[in-house]
Amino acid sequence: MTTRNLLAALIGVLFMSGPWWMHFDRLESAVMSSLIAGFIQLASSLLALGKTGWNAWPNWLSLLCGVWFIMFPMSYMLGTWETVFYLTFGVVTVLLNYFNMNHEPFS
Repeated sequence: MTTRNLLAALIGVLFMSGPWWMHFDRLESAVMSSLIAGFIQLASSLLALGKTGWNAWPNWLSLLCGVWFIMFPMSYMLGTWETVFYLTFGVVTVLLNYFNMNHEPFS
């Protein structure tokens, strides 16, 4: 579970830096949205370290950031590669957090 949280945090860093290395930094609202949601995903993933179950709110917050990043390219009408990037890593974020919440601790 720690590995999944760290991967989700790393994806948050990718989302924060994405506008510059994907070259859509001219869209100010897209840059701000990516920075804010990427930071929220980074922080909530780090807060979720060691937490499992459906009541772990940091996992829910990170999962919702993943859902936002799935909708992100359609909201800003990004190009093909940007859309593939955001869709892929958004789905990965949702799945990582879903598996974290569904994880049964060892008894």
